[in-house]
Amino acid sequence: MLLSGEYFVLHGATALALPTKLGQKMKIQELSGSEVIWNSYDNHGKKWFEAEIDLMGLDVVESSDEQIGKFLKKLFKACCQNNSEFLSHWKKYKIDHYLEFPREWGLGSSSTLIYNMSGWADVNPYHLYFDVSDGSGYDVACAGADGPILYTLGDGSLNVEEVEIPFTFKENLYFVPLGNKVSSNDAVKLAKKKNPEKKIIDRISSLSEKVLELKTLNSFNSWIEEHENIVSQFIGTARIKQSHFPDFWGEIKSLGAWGGDMILVTSDKSRAETESYFKSKSYDTVLSYKELILK
Repeated sequence: MLLSGEYFVLHGATALALPTKLGQKMKIQELSGSEVIWNSYDNHGKKWFEAEIDLMGLDVVESSDEQIGKFLKKLFKACCQNNSEFLSHWKKYKIDHYLEFPREWGLGSSSTLIYNMSGWADVNPYHLYFDVSDGSGYDVACAGADGPILYTLGDGSLNVEEVEIPFTFKENLYFVPLGNKVSSNDAVKLAKKKNPEKKIIDRISSLSEKVLELKTLNSFNSWIEEHENIVSQFIGTARIKQSHFPDFWGEIKSLGAWGGDMILVTSDKSRAETESYFKSKSYDTVLSYKELILK
């Protein structure tokens, strides 16, 4: 997930991204035949998507969701274009994907799928990502990272730097899923319609690096407020703290596309008091930093 740089990362701003402990696993079985049997399961083991793909023309013969089926076809074709040997042996494959988090949390089901597929097809995950997506690619970088990263998308290039989060106040940080899945594609379209001034891009990049130097919860709260205000003005949307949680005592930061998925909250009160507040607002899941974030 993006701690900083949402929307602006598409315009070249350096973003700070946090890989999560929860991801998506892929199991591949080779059988006799010439098709792909695809099954996707949620974190409870319940199948939420299935499809059959004919390897002759990579056509989706059957699928439980037409749009996802079209995306899979596009993904398989991109894999073959990046590696002509991929799927050249005419075998039947049974592919099972297992999410480790609820789909509505928005932790990167598509990006982890692309990363897993790149490993199977033996292709560059970034080449594959940009062949099928218009996003920044930070989430694919997270899928292969061992910890937090600074991510910068340049003109025909990208830079990934692994960093340490030295916060001494991690016990005061929580993540709250909002249960309102927001389309990443819509967020990308919104960001690309706007052209921020270079000074704003530079300020966001500076904030992404500055956060790594913060020593206190108060300084982090001030950092959140500044970053949220910049994004709010850029996309013309009120901060979620103002619109949904104006009486909350700590700070609140949107993560990724605004309006859904998940938020980061800071609290100098106990976990029980923090959970009680969000439960009173009908948000029953509150995750600690250490529960969710890798390193």
